[in-house]
Amino acid sequence: MDEFSRGNVPSSELQIYTWMDATLKELTSLVKEVYPEARKKGTHFNFAIVFTELKRPGYRVKEIGSTMSGRKGTDDSMTLQSQKFQIGDYLDIAITPPNRAPPPSGRMRPY
Repeated sequence: MDEFSRGNVPSSELQIYTWMDATLKELTSLVKEVYPEARKKGTHFNFAIVFTELKRPGYRVKEIGSTMSGRKGTDDSMTLQSQKFQIGDYLDIAITPPNRAPPPSGRMRPY
């Protein structure tokens, strides 16, 4: 979020042109085409939408789902449109290699 708040994008930015009905699994496949190291079975992809709000300055983030290379998951068929993604929003994808704990999700609370 720090990079976005300074008006930048992450240095590892990847620009993808897609449709609003693209699924998280389809987006995972596009990323794997560009980053061969993400093709390993068990690689975890956490998706979040980064957007601005007119009411408050700055960027906000909304975690929307996750996928995993080589495994079917409940979020695979989730579309950008179903999560209220809008043109101009950013899609943040945290990629975690296999055998490492996935990044904490906003849906999981430690208490």
